Amino acid sequence: MAAEHHRDRGVLGGGGAFADRSGQGGYGGDHHDQQKQPAMMCALKAATAATAAGSLLVLSGLILAGTVIALTVATPVLVIFSPVLVPAAIALALMSAGFVTSGGLGVAALSVFSWMYKYLTGKHPPGADQLDHAKARLASKARDIKDAAQTRIDQAQGA
Repeated sequence: MAAEHHRDRGVLGGGGAFADRSGQGGYGGDHHDQQKQPAMMCALKAATAATAAGSLLVLSGLILAGTVIALTVATPVLVIFSPVLVPAAIALALMSAGFVTSGGLGVAALSVFSWMYKYLTGKHPPGADQLDHAKARLASKARDIKDAAQTRIDQAQGA
């Protein structure tokens, strides 16, 4: 019977940190305890939230004060060195963009060369079917244009 009672409680049936000693699970006990404990838990949660919020508010104020002090100290230095720093920042940004672009185009070129090598050696890379279909359509259109041109040349010579 005890094993059956334990099995029926399952995962959500109580036990653990919220179980009472009576084995009823949850906040068991009389009706008075059920009303009193949630009110105490609510007050405890509110006190914890207020403490955390207050701590975060104080920390936010300290960070704001530190930021203002750092800007006050750094502004004259930045103004003095701005004729050097602004062009240096622009040059650094352009160089970074150039290296990133160059690397990206290099990777793209290597992948294209790899695809071409696979295609030319007879392997079947992705998109090879589409390329073969496009090649056949282009050859067909070229033949049609050649035949139409030959017909017009023959008509012009015959007239």
